[in-house]
Amino acid sequence: MYKQAGSWGTLPIMPRGTEIAAEFLVAPFVEGTPGPHVAAAVSAFAEHDLDVELGPFASTVTGDLDAMADAIAAMVRAAMATGATSVQLRVAATPEEIPIPSIRDAVDDILRMAEREIGAPAADWDRAEKQRAVRMLDERGAFLLRGAVDEIAQVMGVSRITIYNYLNALGSDADG
Repeated sequence: MYKQAGSWGTLPIMPRGTEIAAEFLVAPFVEGTPGPHVAAAVSAFAEHDLDVELGPFASTVTGDLDAMADAIAAMVRAAMATGATSVQLRVAATPEEIPIPSIRDAVDDILRMAEREIGAPAADWDRAEKQRAVRMLDERGAFLLRGAVDEIAQVMGVSRITIYNYLNALGSDADG
């Protein structure tokens, strides 16, 4: 491996031809078949002769460092140009080294999305905003995750019973 001296000391440089791995998630999620933004992302890799393995949540691809760098830039452009609202990307030396997000990370991500959509931090939400957030979180499956009710209740500054009451009210709205 080559070395490059810099202000941080000696840094390793990957030689040409080095294989790397990437995992990407293109939002919004479209139930069923991938949406046009996901198809565009996959096509961007195909145009660089890289095969994507589609997963239920994120997709993975491996290839030469230079080809991957070019393909990742093209993927972000293509996905955003066809309706993506965000692209999450993890890059590592091998597929086994790609960090695996935890359930807590997923709940945190969903809560951040709700804060952005409501336009205020969860700590500042009034009752109506908390109810709106619970509806959004429920629609995104946040409450399917073990321990999510307790964590979301803590972030919102309410009891778990309050969260269950909001969820029950959503069920009543759907019934009537």
